[in-house]
Amino acid sequence: MKLELPKITRTTLALYAGASGDHNPMHIDIDVAKSGGMDDVFAHGMLNMAYLGRLLTANFPQERIRSFGVRFTAITPIHAKPVATAQVAKVVDGDTHLDLTMALADGTVTLRGTAVIEGEIAA
Repeated sequence: MKLELPKITRTTLALYAGASGDHNPMHIDIDVAKSGGMDDVFAHGMLNMAYLGRLLTANFPQERIRSFGVRFTAITPIHAKPVATAQVAKVVDGDTHLDLTMALADGTVTLRGTAVIEGEIAA
């Protein structure tokens, strides 16, 4: 399964900040980001997790999603076009375990995660 996402823009970050209540200036204020040693603002980690959640809910009814977790491995810079993927890792006791990734065009993986889906699914 794969979900190609639109380019992360300043508008994307501002809208996410408003919707989530996460107004950390590292994500919306270039001067603050630069004072922290970054070249520019970057995407909220939880925005990327939400995109992975969208991949799951686009493919499975919510009531079948038993667990979903990630770890953040790199930042998603402004203007990146991340791609969310899910692959079947194994089936245990009839439930499907997925390996999840969010990656950038250069191969950088920004999130790694897992999900458990009730029942078996086609690989």
